[in-house]
This record gives sequence, structure tokens and C-alpha cells, in this order.
Amino acid sequence: MKTIAGILIIGLLSACASQTTQPDVEDRSTTGADSGYGADGSALGSGGTGFHPLNDPNSILSQRSVFYDFDSYTVKNDYRPMVIAHAQYLRDNPNAQVILQGNTDERGSREYNLALGQRRADGVKNIMTLSGARESQIEAVSLGEEKPRAYGSSESAWGENRRTDILYRGE
Repeated sequence: MKTIAGILIIGLLSACASQTTQPDVEDRSTTGADSGYGADGSALGSGGTGFHPLNDPNSILSQRSVFYDFDSYTVKNDYRPMVIAHAQYLRDNPNAQVILQGNTDERGSREYNLALGQRRADGVKNIMTLSGARESQIEAVSLGEEKPRAYGSSESAWGENRRTDILYRGE
């Protein structure tokens, strides 16, 4: 009887000892704008610098302003590659969203400047949507002359203020 009880106890102990519990591991590998990895799973950034492309000073995506001539809302050819690069980023990262803020210099009436700022933001939005970004990812607003980058009444100050800024939500 002692032998049978001993065998049962040893059997139970060995059964308990052989059970190993595996910790539950949550798979956190994702792709997209928030993960730091591109849609193909490669690390984002240029040249392996470790920067996210939106913050990498060597990436065109770190450039966020489109500047205009006086009384114009035409996006100059100099800025089109940058706007298209942002559109492609939005296309590749469907959860990313931007706000385009159209700005003007201090010249002109308040109403005129609000309308001009809106046309500037809408012009950038049109290029982005034609280049692959979804319209739902982009909000175009006008700030008119209310958010100057430079103060003063000089051509250099006015030139800094005639712009559309590209701002990513969540930054």
C-alpha cells in the first residue's frame, strides 16, 4: 500500500514538474505611422539615422512650409516635390492626418486675408489628393494674418508670413 501511494505521489509530482507555463506574449509588431516602421516592415528614416522621416532633418518630410509670392496662392515648382512627398507619406500611412494652415502677410483686409489663406491651404490639399492622399486625411484651414512667423513690416517679414504650414496630428 505504501508503495502504491508513493508511486502515485511521485507520479503527481512529476506531472506537475513537467508542466511548464509559457508566458503570454503579445505581438506588438505593427506597421504604420505610429510604429516607426514602414508598410514593408523596414525601419523608417533615411540612411539608418534612426529618426522618424517626419523628424529626420535629412528627409524632405521634415520640410513643412510652402511659401508664396505676394497676392498669390500658386504653389511654386520648388515646393511641389515636398508636397508630393507628404502626400505619398499620407498614402502609405492611412492613419496619418494633417492640418494645412494657410497664412498671409499683414497687408489686405481681414476678410481678404482669410480668403487668400484658405486658397493657399486648398491649393496644397489639391496637390496632395491628386498625389494619392485621401481627402479625409487632410484638413485645410485659413489663419489669415493671425499667426505671423515674423513680425515687422518688411519684405522679408511678409515673405515669411505668406505660407501654408503642414502640421501632422499628434505631433
